[in-house]
Amino acid sequence: MIIIPAIDLKDGQCVRLRQGLMDDSTVFGDDPVAFAKQWVDKGARRLHLVDLNGAFAGKPVNGDVVTAIAKAFPKLPIQIGGGIRDGDTIQHYLDAGVNYVIIGTKAVKEPEFVGKVCRDFPGHIIVGLDAKDGYVATDGWAEVSSVKATDLAKQFASDGVSSIVYTDIARDGMMQGVNIEATLAMAKASPIPVIASGGITNMDDIRGLAAVASQGILGAITGRAIYEGSLDIKEAQDYCDQQGS
Repeated sequence: MIIIPAIDLKDGQCVRLRQGLMDDSTVFGDDPVAFAKQWVDKGARRLHLVDLNGAFAGKPVNGDVVTAIAKAFPKLPIQIGGGIRDGDTIQHYLDAGVNYVIIGTKAVKEPEFVGKVCRDFPGHIIVGLDAKDGYVATDGWAEVSSVKATDLAKQFASDGVSSIVYTDIARDGMMQGVNIEATLAMAKASPIPVIASGGITNMDDIRGLAAVASQGILGAITGRAIYEGSLDIKEAQDYCDQQGS
């Protein structure tokens, strides 16, 4: 299991939201590239970038910052989400050096789009499923659908999706612990590897996820915890490596 630092971008700054609310954000710095370097220096093996403005706008807004990070660390796998709704945007990010693009809202509203881009960009597509009480939320979490996250995951099982980033909105940015039960349910719902997101606070969460990682959990995204110091990336990754998870 890999520990993946999150860099959430809003107006060119590195921020963290609480439960996805744009008006409840904490600014951690105005140099996202410097933060990326900090996490890379601590041994991060992948970065998770989110264009928060893009998620609400439905198109990339912080693309220049994403490109700058990708160019600064050309050998580091990077995944980006937020406002990715068409093939041209995917191609742009891949050309910029990003390895994986995360399809969120579009995957919920037009599931057939996922199969198409998986065929067009094999090995580069991640689906982001953000859920509240088990139901998928879209448009920067502003709308909650009537679709169960696990049911949607099953639809993508044969499309060639690289992984699923599963976020429990109620936990995200709240430092209340990861929802291991829901994450495991997602991992069991389809053969697609799952990356846990939302609420990861300290080593207890890492231990809990690592204990069930063999059942389909590829990684864990962490944001506020590493910025506020309740979790150390190196310690967490070393633990996962030692567990063989």
